Amino acid sequence: MQFSVYQESHIGGRKVNQDRMGYSFTRDALLLVLADGMGGHLRGEIAATVALQSISALFQQQATPYVKKPQRFLEEALLTAHRDIHQYRADHGLPETPRTTIVACLIQHNTATWAHCGDSRLYWMRDGQILARTRDHSHVESLIAKGLAQPSERATHPDRNKLYNCLGADSLPKVEISGGAGMLPGDLMLLCSDGLWSMLPDDELVRRLHSQTVVRAVPDLLQAALGAAGSASDNVTALAIMWQGSSMVDGMGAMTAAELSTVISTEALPQDLHSTTINSAPVPEQAAAPAPAVDAFDDDEIEKAIAEIRGAIEKSSQILK
Repeated sequence: MQFSVYQESHIGGRKVNQDRMGYSFTRDALLLVLADGMGGHLRGEIAATVALQSISALFQQQATPYVKKPQRFLEEALLTAHRDIHQYRADHGLPETPRTTIVACLIQHNTATWAHCGDSRLYWMRDGQILARTRDHSHVESLIAKGLAQPSERATHPDRNKLYNCLGADSLPKVEISGGAGMLPGDLMLLCSDGLWSMLPDDELVRRLHSQTVVRAVPDLLQAALGAAGSASDNVTALAIMWQGSSMVDGMGAMTAAELSTVISTEALPQDLHSTTINSAPVPEQAAAPAPAVDAFDDDEIEKAIAEIRGAIEKSSQILK
């Protein structure tokens, strides 16, 4: 299994970055996850952090070295994350439960399966075309489906930020899961928060990713979104991979040393090895390259709660066994 990966996040014009992203992999399976803490509710960044750690913990338990039932795993993982967020609220006596959107993708045996709640998106691209995109769980998307709004209104409609599905709400989330998608060498997967897709049309996302390597395209996309939004920019986050399957495609030799450092080959890994960028600390702003982070997560409460978050995840995992 070989792929090129890059992730980056920017705080934009907000006081806190509530976006989180990361990936985990074994010899035969790759998990991509992105969460956007909901700013209209208390401590969305905590919900996003708990969600990523919870989902990653389940992946490390079940990917041995691949997940036996991908769709079931994704549904179970998102529902577990939802419960862990509620457990965090109970443990800390918060007046309300933090909430977050989530999108996750599991790739193994050249097949991708994904799931989401909310309006953080996944794009599957090939040869400069979008093969699939997640459907936002938003009021405006519901209006478009009913013919009461135009697709062109997605980024401008006054109800575009009203979501009806997320992790951390009072009711269980409705996890939307894709069927298996056959991946070919050169295919692109992009996971991103609404701070990115709401500022750039889909055709521009495709163009920039198709014309550059992911290590160049992701920072380029973030800067374009930040420029379009100006001082009022939301947090902007993207995680992208170029899939290579079992052999590298032509053109990798033209990569710079920094770009080649983002190419991961798992074929020689031991069967029981798990690697992840989702760890006990807040997800770094820019984890795929040694460049300095755009924004540091300096939230003391998250740091102090790490042990308790892990405890909640372990309790939930024991219940599932």
